[in-house]
Amino acid sequence: MTRLQNGQAFPALDIPAVGGGTLQIPQSLRGSYGVVLIYRGAWCPYCQAQLAGFQRAGQKLADTGIKVVAFSVDDEATTAGLVDKYKLGFPVGHSADADAVAAVTGSYTNAAPRYLQTTGFLLDPGGRILNAVYSSGPIGRLVADDVVGMVTYLKSKA
Repeated sequence: MTRLQNGQAFPALDIPAVGGGTLQIPQSLRGSYGVVLIYRGAWCPYCQAQLAGFQRAGQKLADTGIKVVAFSVDDEATTAGLVDKYKLGFPVGHSADADAVAAVTGSYTNAAPRYLQTTGFLLDPGGRILNAVYSSGPIGRLVADDVVGMVTYLKSKA
């Protein structure tokens, strides 16, 4: 398993979306800066805090031209409960295949129970990786303010 590097194209992933349809990553983010949040599960307090933080920063992210998607291995009912609890306004996927996602993204996995460890990607408008954050455990993840700051900086240099 190889970790993705800055400058690489983000691999195509199709993840079932809460409420129906499919998250097509990175296609659904093209034309905007994009954030892909892979989280451990609704049970993880650090993941809850991260997702809630991205929701609170929603207007700042939108104003900066950043779209967010998130997903985990949780089933749809569990994921829908998390979306409702934190009033998440960005697309959230469910029922991801941990092994398939890990094979193409390099995300760490947990053996038993099987889930993906927290992984975050900031993508440019063409779907290339600007920053990848891999965590092998519960801590170490993308933060909304850091993402806004990096994109603001990049836009100032364009």
